[in-house]
Amino acid sequence: MPPKRRKLGNPLALTVLVTLWQGPMHPYEIAQTLRRQGKDSTTKINYGSLYTVVQNLEKHGFVEVTDVERQGNRPERTVYRITDAGREEAVEWLSDLLAVPVKEFPIFETALPLVGVIHPDEVVRLLEERVQNLDLQAASARGALEKLYETLPRLFLVESEYQLHMVRAQAEWIRGLVDEIKKGSLPGVEGWRHFHETGELPTEFT
Repeated sequence: MPPKRRKLGNPLALTVLVTLWQGPMHPYEIAQTLRRQGKDSTTKINYGSLYTVVQNLEKHGFVEVTDVERQGNRPERTVYRITDAGREEAVEWLSDLLAVPVKEFPIFETALPLVGVIHPDEVVRLLEERVQNLDLQAASARGALEKLYETLPRLFLVESEYQLHMVRAQAEWIRGLVDEIKKGSLPGVEGWRHFHETGELPTEFT
């Protein structure tokens, strides 16, 4: 079944809810915690909109004000805590995300069906360059993971493992595609090449 339509759809709201599960915090402290725990590597975080996200969570009863801190001449800092409704929302939301695949729109997938406007030999060059970048990214991520394994339980690193796996999987798939283009075994590649050499669009492309 499709995921439930939620009152708030910004993934940052879910991340804030789970962060507040650790204890009451003011928005600046939430931002510091997100950075310290590496959440900015898995969630698109706009720290400028964090206050708005917290206010929207309060509006819907998912967090509540627990204190207002005053320190000397500093501006007041409002401290928030998660409510029972917020805990329930976080668990339901997270459960949907784990169980129900949702169509996403990575920019690379936008580019792939449009490559016909570039000569296949140039596409091969560009994709080989991408694979080199992905291999470097994977090597760097693997090195970072090895260091993190020394200090953190693997439970807290599964998202980094997933990211590494997806980088490797993408690189492997691209290698196969490049090989097919080079060998001419990719269906349609001859028409693609003919189009760039003559300017004539093959009938099977129309």
